[in-house]
Amino acid sequence: MRAIRCNRYGPPETLTVENLPDLHPEAGEVVIDVKAASVNFPDVLIIQNKYQFKPPLPFTPGAELAGIVREVGAGVTRLRPGMRVAAYTAQGAFAEQARASEASCVALPDDVDLASAAAFTLAYGTSHHAVTDRGALKAGETMLVLGAAGGVGLAAVQIGKALGARVIAAASSAEKLALTVEHGADATIDYSREDLRERIRALTDGHGPDVIFDPVGGEYAEPAFRSIGWRGRYLVVGFANGEIPKLPFNLALLKGASIVGVFWGGHMQREADLAAAGFEQMIGWIREGRMRLHVSKRYTLDEVPQALDDMAHRRVTGKVVIEP
Repeated sequence: MRAIRCNRYGPPETLTVENLPDLHPEAGEVVIDVKAASVNFPDVLIIQNKYQFKPPLPFTPGAELAGIVREVGAGVTRLRPGMRVAAYTAQGAFAEQARASEASCVALPDDVDLASAAAFTLAYGTSHHAVTDRGALKAGETMLVLGAAGGVGLAAVQIGKALGARVIAAASSAEKLALTVEHGADATIDYSREDLRERIRALTDGHGPDVIFDPVGGEYAEPAFRSIGWRGRYLVVGFANGEIPKLPFNLALLKGASIVGVFWGGHMQREADLAAAGFEQMIGWIREGRMRLHVSKRYTLDEVPQALDDMAHRRVTGKVVIEP
């Protein structure tokens, strides 16, 4: 099989395409013929040794995929060869075959596009855990989504709308904001040219959002947190900006607000039943037409370095996938 390999830490152009032996599952695992793999911002960091997850060299990057089960290992009871699945693998997805634990696989309906489903587990799993579990967003509440045109941001917009909330999308260009509107955003903020706090105040009649979803960090975190409503929940999802912000704790006291960490990997490991229920709910929304998986661009396996470079420099919006 062909696979992308990271033999030394560095930028995307240091990756290589190599021929490797076919995979075989260990107990509790399946081997999947990869039809599509999703690109996520942590993939850019992992190959440079800048992420908390540090696989030993050499390794195949890529954390999530969709495909057809090829072979099952001992003890696997829920899956069988020929089934369509999405899976979170942490590494190994940028290849023609990948191994995954049975617990990390989500069985897919026949009518779900596999390229779209490749972007399902990490981005949508993270956002569902953040919005429904950690943020406890309710129908009728208002949620502000920063970085709303990114993978987890766009997923959060859709999940917020499926729950019946009002969603305000914030991003850095009119093009990105137009995408969020296509997926349900009720109002938008272009923080490249608008004052974030003033625009939040205007859009919430001075009350502030009930939930703030922040996968970006950086310079917009503090003005967003200063705008949060009474008993608001500020969801710390990630730091795509590269800067970990220092939020003013005194405002958490004065507004009765919560700063809530979102760690989807830990959630999957420690609360697998709850995570599985979340995926079941989202599959139901997809079938009902209340949520639409979005892929903005597709690359071949040989184009993985370009895909990662595009992700690093934010040349793409939404989710992008690799199709081996």
